[in-house]
Amino acid sequence: PPWSVRALCEHVLPTKTLKSLTCWEPACNRGYMAKPLAEYFGEVITSDIHNYGWNGHQLVRDFLIQHTDDPKADCVITNPPFKLAAQFTLRALGISDMVAMLVRTSFLEGQDRHETLFKPHPPAIVAQFVERVPMVRGRYDKDASTATSYAWIIWKRGWSKGTQFRWIPPCRRQLQKPEDA
Repeated sequence: PPWSVRALCEHVLPTKTLKSLTCWEPACNRGYMAKPLAEYFGEVITSDIHNYGWNGHQLVRDFLIQHTDDPKADCVITNPPFKLAAQFTLRALGISDMVAMLVRTSFLEGQDRHETLFKPHPPAIVAQFVERVPMVRGRYDKDASTATSYAWIIWKRGWSKGTQFRWIPPCRRQLQKPEDA
């Protein structure tokens, strides 16, 4: 949901510096994350494996395959397909200074992810939503509900302070906008 992106920008990231950065959203679908990212970042590049109807400028490409004309971006921010989230993260870590993935909290579990992702690349921040972030496949429903918990996991190149845990306070009502639907 767009409000979950605003929550990342308002409660987790250094909002004052975002306007000078370029962000790549590589799983943009219909642009539900790209639109609020554009409220904070100087430039937002969007792509996805198919054209799902996003009317913004969108590259149609598989993010997991490197292309010679891949865009340059300071940040990669997305809600990746859950089964491919580790691969999306590893690819993003190789091409940008900051990576933020909106994933189910259960993404933090698993021996394979620990060995291949979290151990060699510890996140800078795990930002857990205290309220649920309802997601409906392929569309945005402002009235949806869920029993699944989500968190933003953020990696920053050169980070040496250990992984910080933060709570994202209740903010859906404040950050949800009528034009999101």
